[in-house]
Amino acid sequence: MSTEEFDHTEAETPPAPDENDEPVADVVHTVEVVEELEEVEAEQVPEYEVLDESPEEAVEEAELPEVTEVGALTRARARDLRALMGKYIRRHLPEPTPVPEREPEPPRVDAGSKALPYLRVIPWVLGLLFAFSFVWDLDGVTLTVFGFTLGLEGLLRIVSVSGLIGFITNWLAITMLFHPRKRRPIFGQGLIPSQRERVIIRLAKAVSEELINEEIIKQKIEESQVIPKYREMALSVTHSVLDDPEFRADLKGLTADYIDSVLGSEEVRKKIVQFTVQKLEEYTDKSLSGLAIKAYRFVNEEDFQRRIEEAVKQLPKSMDLVLDQMDLLLDRLPEKITERSEEIEQWASKIVLGFVETLDIYGMIISNMRQYDELKLETLIKTSSNEQLNYIKYLGGVLGFFGGLVIWNPPLALTVFGVLGLTLYGLDVALMRVKQEA
Repeated sequence: MSTEEFDHTEAETPPAPDENDEPVADVVHTVEVVEELEEVEAEQVPEYEVLDESPEEAVEEAELPEVTEVGALTRARARDLRALMGKYIRRHLPEPTPVPEREPEPPRVDAGSKALPYLRVIPWVLGLLFAFSFVWDLDGVTLTVFGFTLGLEGLLRIVSVSGLIGFITNWLAITMLFHPRKRRPIFGQGLIPSQRERVIIRLAKAVSEELINEEIIKQKIEESQVIPKYREMALSVTHSVLDDPEFRADLKGLTADYIDSVLGSEEVRKKIVQFTVQKLEEYTDKSLSGLAIKAYRFVNEEDFQRRIEEAVKQLPKSMDLVLDQMDLLLDRLPEKITERSEEIEQWASKIVLGFVETLDIYGMIISNMRQYDELKLETLIKTSSNEQLNYIKYLGGVLGFFGGLVIWNPPLALTVFGVLGLTLYGLDVALMRVKQEA
């Protein structure tokens, strides 16, 4: 390596050595000879053959000491880079596909739901009949049917009490499912709160085994081809971002600003000079060029250090070459990514499916449901079944009313109810057959 290679600046050239100064003249002549020898050595000997370790290992061992100022600057520029990437990715993302609206809850079509508003008045009617029976309970009233005379006295109280008992027992049974929420000394605790853990475990087991589990999720991912779709979208966005002139300009500006800021630090420049000198000594320690450099430093150490320092100071001015290389890199990057797109898709598939396989659906459901207290658990169940529970509750009053008729006159009531029940059953079967044949 010649001394002229260190002169990367426009700094003033040191005066030529005097011919009478024999040591200096000999060193300069030696350097010129070594320069020619190095060209021959480069063709025959590997560049780092003289070292017992690889260049990478040597660099790692002589890494620059951490500079607090540079570390903070690097972290700040890393945040700026993430923000820059996010900005241009959002700009080039395709319009989001509209999320399909959730299917609305179908309206109730069963007769029980339609009748529920009317059933709500049954307890009130039964209560009024019961109260009225104390005033007049059809005293002395009779009814003649097919020649049979039936006494109706006491009928109002019988049917009203039976109806109220049917309603109250159903209401009490449904209420005891959820109340008391906390265990009481006498009344105990509701069925569902007392069996909360069993309810949670059985519900989690049913959902994780029948409704959603790892295999179902993997099957849906494969059927939907979501990973290939997102791969194509990612490639398209990558091409668009890298081809965007504004992105390239902003990226170059960020890079140039970072390098200028780092190299503008006096502490960093000193570390670079130290690092350069150290590596220069290590790589040329056993070669003729190393002897020449040591000789040159021996006779003119200050000039040697000054030239390296001037070269380091001039590094920011050579940024145009670096930025031009960045353009070439950005031009080649989309092609390289496209060539590896199949591997990227396989890699992404393995990650996604591997993640799905590690999911513990059962554990997640149990963990979430254990956060539900008794009130939330009651609300969860009632949200989907409250109308049915109310229907059962009020229907108890209706059935109790007809049960009162059986108590009043068992032979007549049972005969009428049996004939009516068989007739309705036969009519239902006939209509079902007609519907199936249509």
